[in-house]
Amino acid sequence: MHNFIFSVPTTVYFGKGQLTSLSKAMHPLGTKVLVVTGRGSTIRNGILAKVKCALSDFQLTELSGVDPNPRVTTVRKGVELCREKGIEVILAVGGGSVIDCAKAIAAGVYYDGDPWNMVLNSAKGSITKALPVCTVLTLAATGSEMDGAAVISNVDTNEKFTMLSPLLIPKVSIMDPEFTYSVPAPQTAAGSADILSHIMEVYFGDENTYMTDRISEALMKTVIRFAPVAMTRPDDYEARANLMWASSWAINGLTAAGKAHDWSCHYIEHELSAFYDITHGVGLAIITPQWMRYILNEKTLDKFSAFARNVWGIDGSLPKYEQAKRGIEELENFFRLLKLPNKLSSLGIDDRHFAEMAEHANKTTGIGSASYVPLSSKSIENILKMCL
Repeated sequence: MHNFIFSVPTTVYFGKGQLTSLSKAMHPLGTKVLVVTGRGSTIRNGILAKVKCALSDFQLTELSGVDPNPRVTTVRKGVELCREKGIEVILAVGGGSVIDCAKAIAAGVYYDGDPWNMVLNSAKGSITKALPVCTVLTLAATGSEMDGAAVISNVDTNEKFTMLSPLLIPKVSIMDPEFTYSVPAPQTAAGSADILSHIMEVYFGDENTYMTDRISEALMKTVIRFAPVAMTRPDDYEARANLMWASSWAINGLTAAGKAHDWSCHYIEHELSAFYDITHGVGLAIITPQWMRYILNEKTLDKFSAFARNVWGIDGSLPKYEQAKRGIEELENFFRLLKLPNKLSSLGIDDRHFAEMAEHANKTTGIGSASYVPLSSKSIENILKMCL
């Protein structure tokens, strides 16, 4: 186990009616608020109106229309609004895309230059200060309500990058499972695939971190149990609550503590959604089983067989390779149960950009020298072809 520092400074208000805590929680941070929202679902389901009512004593400025893969163009608009209105705190009302956009705006306000350069250079220290970010979560998926990451797209260059900084971790997150009742089944499915992917990206690694691996397995089993329930009974509180809490703990750093990890599937999927603007969780559901098949070997066998036994209940008396293969099949079958696509071709995607995408992923993310299974540009291209 490697050395690590673990800190999650987000104050979470979880459960029914917790929106009543928002005003008191936000007042110490400022009263001039930029409210960031998506394409209109929070208007249709009434959540935005409830937020405005809860913050009746605040000065609110609204920025709506954040795309599912948030664009840097929206970040630029938000930065301009913050500077013009003297914004003191940003409130994201929505899912991960809205929260990610809010985070980029929060940092961009203090960045001397174009926000896209800030996104590209976050690993080099481009983020030195940020406005406080708070969230009202409406979709269990990305875990952005409790971490310091944001993923931003540039449609002009077909690029999608992750920016990282502890300054981006939300100060306050309101997490009321009832606010996810109106999430449609396809989005619930894609969000659940995203949660699983976050867990698996760190679960599959060299280090045998026994405690956190068992936590990861419990989180995966939680998603497997409750995602189908939430899809068929969208107002099932326990299902929505368990998915929401699993989403946060999947990526807030706990399961990654002491462990090297490379996030191969995410970086490959980022190339897909940068070029084709597909739903992130859908892309992950297609890529992950094929990535697993590609990297299954003597080195990775023990972890894959443990995954099969401990998560899917595969018979431990079977040969390990058989266990591992059945575990991958069970994951793929689960995604089919959620009615997620299992082929890129079903989304109208062919291989014309695969070589370019693979080369870009390899050069810009470091997965070519990953600690678990290094992937060359050709390997990434091969995995993408397996997904057709």
